[in-house]
Amino acid sequence: MPRVAPPDVDRVAAAQAAVAARRARAAVKQDIHDRKRSALEVAEAAWTGEHTAPEATLRVRELLTSMPGLGPTRVARVMEQLEIAESKRVGGLGIRQRRRLLEWLVAREHRGSTPEPARLVVLAGPTAVGKGTVSTYIRDNYPDVHLSVSATTRTARPGEVDGVHYFFVSDDEFDQLIESGQMLETATVHNSFRYGTPRPPIDAALAEGKSVLLEIDLQGARSVRRAMPEAVLVFLLPPTWEELVRRLIGRGTEDSVEQARRLETAKIELAAQDEFDYKVINSEVSRAAQEVVDLLS
Repeated sequence: MPRVAPPDVDRVAAAQAAVAARRARAAVKQDIHDRKRSALEVAEAAWTGEHTAPEATLRVRELLTSMPGLGPTRVARVMEQLEIAESKRVGGLGIRQRRRLLEWLVAREHRGSTPEPARLVVLAGPTAVGKGTVSTYIRDNYPDVHLSVSATTRTARPGEVDGVHYFFVSDDEFDQLIESGQMLETATVHNSFRYGTPRPPIDAALAEGKSVLLEIDLQGARSVRRAMPEAVLVFLLPPTWEELVRRLIGRGTEDSVEQARRLETAKIELAAQDEFDYKVINSEVSRAAQEVVDLLS
């Protein structure tokens, strides 16, 4: 028997209703993000109101990612912990899932009323993966994050500012920092320039209750782990190997011989990713930055 197509007026009405529903859900998410409503209030409204209400039709993943300070990676871990599937909507949760989500939201809100302990987060990864780009995005868009500034013996690249991106020092000045015990870690990168992390600013920020983000190379991350075992190590990954090659060649800061050497180094660096506590894929700078910032709390 042939299928009967719905009248055009029905299709138009259905499309308009779908658009209205999406806008209503977007408004709910924006309210959560702006702290006008808590995620707990939205969840309770979903379980006590109409099953077609925007709170009820909101996916659990959308509810959690709307909460300030929660990025996709952290939300995925929470949903796995709560045993809630990606496709589940808040209003469609079973009794046990509702109870687990409710308990988590209550604990989260209670935790938000007390200060989080300060922590040192170390961001590392292979050459050309975009560590500097991600850390710069964090500095420009998350003013509350204390970003450690490393010292280096290499010259500044175009656009880099002394004291903001790096402390650009001579070899003699670098030696003096080491001899005076001011370096948390030091490393020679690509068999050429030395890099190091001045420790006094980090200790001062942590003492004030401020979490610190430190962007360094693989050798430096290992040194920090030995000196401060409580540090959280994050490995930044490229979406694919081909994309890493494209980024290295595309930035044009090295000649072909140096590019080939750095790509060989990158293969070795990628093999060390399992030494780290977390992995973040840098397919989109803003999203990678948000995931790193999430780990600071």
